[in-house]
Amino acid sequence: MSQADQLDQDPAFQLKGSMLALTVLELLHSDLERLDRQLATKVRQAPQFFSNTPLVLALDRLPEEHAEIDLDALLKLCRKHGLRTLALRAKLALHVHAARQLDLAVLPPSGARARTLNPTAPAPEPPKPAEPEHRPTRLITSPIRGGQQVYAQGGDLIVTAPVSPGAELLADGNIHVYAPLRGRALAGIKGDATARIFCHELGAEMLSIAGRYKVAEDLRRDPGWGRNVQVSLSGDVLNITRL
Repeated sequence: MSQADQLDQDPAFQLKGSMLALTVLELLHSDLERLDRQLATKVRQAPQFFSNTPLVLALDRLPEEHAEIDLDALLKLCRKHGLRTLALRAKLALHVHAARQLDLAVLPPSGARARTLNPTAPAPEPPKPAEPEHRPTRLITSPIRGGQQVYAQGGDLIVTAPVSPGAELLADGNIHVYAPLRGRALAGIKGDATARIFCHELGAEMLSIAGRYKVAEDLRRDPGWGRNVQVSLSGDVLNITRL
């Protein structure tokens, strides 16, 4: 067995189904060539899974010796294999800075950590949620074309022009589209279950609030398809109602 084969048996990542109905790619190594080979193997095993799959890219478990990573090259590698990165989960300042340079949403680190069982030690207090950063509403007045991604960090997103297939709208708050919506719209991406999506002429590829989502196959069966609607979250179910 070659050294390369031995390395490939020691995975550099883990694919997990997220509780938020989004796929989480947890990197455990910064070797992008090895990651490329292993993702190619996964694609061959499940090609339908790797077809424009919404992804949260998690760097918060990378060992310190692998902290340096080319985030732009990593995003291109994920896209090459059909994974569309919607947000980055990170704890290091260099990763957060790199994500903001690429206009990528940043999620807080996962609360799950490896622990040594000690029945006599008191249970640690859960970390307090970060205070939301309030920012002005982001207004977009020009058409958003396929492949473009627009993110309203800390607030609402208002779009007054058409959103084409393949385009992505992301907001920590609500999303308003006063035009046909053909792409993807993800509101409350940091877990705000009270966020809503409003649009004129629903024709979206995917709608999501706080990680719960419906894709076009489900949306086309809804009576609101092609109409003016608002979308809200009730429990784990997206409700679509006529405006």
